[in-house]
Amino acid sequence: MAAAAALARLEQKPKPRALSSQDAIRNQVKKELMNEAAASDKEAPLDEKSSLPAVEEDSATLSVSGVYFICPLTGSCVRKDKKEAHIREAIQQHASQDPVGASIMEIHTLNRDREKVKLGVETMVKYLDNIHLHPEEEKYRKIKLQNKVFQERIRPLEGADRFFEAVGFEKMTLSVPGQEDLEDFYVLKEEALEKLGSLKEYKEQLLNAAPVRAQLDRQLRVFKPSPRASHFELPSDFFNLTTEELMRERRLRAEAVEKASMLRTKAMREREGQREMKKYNYTLLRVRFPDGYILQGKRGDLLLFPVLSPRADLPILVLTAVFPETVPSALLTLTGDEDIMADIKEQMGCLLKPDLLSDVQILS
Repeated sequence: MAAAAALARLEQKPKPRALSSQDAIRNQVKKELMNEAAASDKEAPLDEKSSLPAVEEDSATLSVSGVYFICPLTGSCVRKDKKEAHIREAIQQHASQDPVGASIMEIHTLNRDREKVKLGVETMVKYLDNIHLHPEEEKYRKIKLQNKVFQERIRPLEGADRFFEAVGFEKMTLSVPGQEDLEDFYVLKEEALEKLGSLKEYKEQLLNAAPVRAQLDRQLRVFKPSPRASHFELPSDFFNLTTEELMRERRLRAEAVEKASMLRTKAMREREGQREMKKYNYTLLRVRFPDGYILQGKRGDLLLFPVLSPRADLPILVLTAVFPETVPSALLTLTGDEDIMADIKEQMGCLLKPDLLSDVQILS
């Protein structure tokens, strides 16, 4: 909330006079955003167990307790502000069983700049390819750590060191012909050289891996028919930004200011205006069925097909349109031909699966 207020104050400030270059504009934006961020850090007291400002909420009155995610490695359900730390810990625990796999997860998951990850991975794959294609040449089994390419592309990547060590490299300080000073190298161990097939497998894993991403917990709930279907009380999780989300907002603002210095057509400005409409990261959706039952879930993850009875005649049903990213909550109404709906109700009783109806709640 403090960060949002800081950004709002920034928008209200008078525009500075036109600068002579785009570099000057970027420097000005960076300076102001850093000042605002520092001010917000001082103004917002942090809860001891959270990176978000402390907010007192009455959970009994909320439509949902918070925003939660399912970790694909542990299956645990964790709150939004604990998600990144949980995934990091889960990867570290996985290292005891599969050190190579864990290091690859680190590289692809813990480094946010996808372009840098792509470039670094391509370089690491090149090292492994050279060894696999030329196992008899000693020069390919040594990687100079002070090499410019290594320093720029691989050194900044979290998990890269653990990958090299896990696949069979060890750090050694060696003399270099023609110079007095010693240099640090990664040198492939002899036992690793004897398993070239494994190196090829590791290369493929590294090249084809994807980031470990937690999935939004939909928290499906079914309510009895209620006149309070359109009443929502949302927790602060729906509005507060994590550090990662806040950094993204700052980057987008800096890019917007830079674009403002460029000449654009009216159509270009209108398209950008549509993209820059206020969007929420999370949306609480409720779907009201013809019989009055209400199905609640989060964001676009709320799919109707898995929750409808197999006998439900889907083609006759119409779901009112909604744009979930532009609102933090929405009520959708499912409708159909009255006569056909009456027949379905007589035959099936309810459109929802019986296992969902076994835990119907009252919407308070």
